[in-house]
Amino acid sequence: MSNEKESPEERRERLRQEERKNNPGGNFHDGLNRSEHSNLADLVGGLGWKGTGIILLIIIIALAVLWIFFS
Repeated sequence: MSNEKESPEERRERLRQEERKNNPGGNFHDGLNRSEHSNLADLVGGLGWKGTGIILLIIIIALAVLWIFFS
């Protein structure tokens, strides 16, 4: 597959696998610290629009329950 027809997700995955082959120690360190350094774009990119919508819905429902419980 040529790089022009490659989707962004496929490109990220290919680059991640190349990095894993070239630097296994760095990959281990990244895996340990992923939660500290990830951002919203990584989360949304991995989940897609349906997963993001479900997470937002859960957060809204949780806030509503907390608001009702504490008022």
